[in-house]
Amino acid sequence: MPSIVKINVLTVPDEQRELLEQRFASRAGAVEGSDGFEWFELLRPIEGTDQYLVYTRWRSEEDFQAWMEGPMKAAHQGGGGAGGAGGERPKPAASGSQVWSFEVVQQAAPKKA
Repeated sequence: MPSIVKINVLTVPDEQRELLEQRFASRAGAVEGSDGFEWFELLRPIEGTDQYLVYTRWRSEEDFQAWMEGPMKAAHQGGGGAGGAGGERPKPAASGSQVWSFEVVQQAAPKKA
């Protein structure tokens, strides 16, 4: 069964970039222990767009959905993430979000010398 990739495309105004990156840094390690999790990257735009890409790779769609309904949902409903410990949920750093889904059909890694 091929791995699946989920890319969350976040529209982030210039003045919110630092805040977004800080929030992701404060949650470092939160997804790594999830069953079926394979990879994470937060990609900052260099030019021509205000969209960050949040890349995650999973063993299966079922593993991704289990994470979405469990740890991710809890973290985003007040209390799990940065600034959420006091009760009031912080304002989102992104002004828009869209999720892209892919199946891995080919892959390559660097050749070992």
